[in-house]
This record gives sequence, C-alpha cells and structure tokens, in this order.
Amino acid sequence: MYDSAGLQVLSREECLELLGATAVGRLVYTERALPVVHPVVYALDGECVVLRVPDGSAALVARDTIVAFQIDDVAPDLSRGWSVMAVGHATEVREREWLARLHRLPLASRGHGGGDHFLVVDLEVLAGRRIP
Repeated sequence: MYDSAGLQVLSREECLELLGATAVGRLVYTERALPVVHPVVYALDGECVVLRVPDGSAALVARDTIVAFQIDDVAPDLSRGWSVMAVGHATEVREREWLARLHRLPLASRGHGGGDHFLVVDLEVLAGRRIP
C-alpha cells in the first residue's frame, strides 16, 4: 500500500523489525508547553522501546507522559530510505524484577557514577513509510 505522497506504508511488523535493528532514536516530548526532541539510545523489548537515561537527564521530564519516538534512515539525495514513528505512554520502571530484566538489555549506561533510570514507551501507535 502507498500513501498520497507515493511512499510505501509499512506494516506494524515491518516497523518493529526496523526498531529492533537500530539503536539511536529521537524522543519527542513537551516541556513547559514547548516541544523537545532528545536523541536517545534505546533497545526494543517486545513492543516497547526501552531507554536507559542517566540521573539528571532532561529526558526524565518525559516520564508519566505521552511521547513520540522516531527513527529513520534516509539517503541525502532522497533516493532511498524509511522512517518509523511511534506514540505511547512513557513510564519509569521501578519494580525490582522488571529492572533486573531491563539491565540485561544491550543498553550501556550513559551517565557517570550510576543512578540510571529506565523509561519504557508502550508503542500504542506505530506507523512507518519507505521510499520505494
């Protein structure tokens, strides 16, 4: 299927496959009524995006809110590429068993001295497009 711009519409499964194959994305949230785009390292866990955020990170403002998450890979000349966008609730994980499992994901600590937080974004809306 193609959209009105002639881009191929990706299925949810194709979007999840692309999310699982990359490691850097953009977390989009609101701070003081203004949009913020924050680059983040992430891992896919089932149908959730998991972020390991250092203590003091600006991205912690996004916890307990609705956020957008976006990844892409587009050639500079626009001859090929794709984009995936998700919307969902961002929740900070505090349960000990869940944290133990998330610590095993391939997410290196980005902070100095520990104090990392894990934010999980449930992928409630997921859409993607590919340049044919």
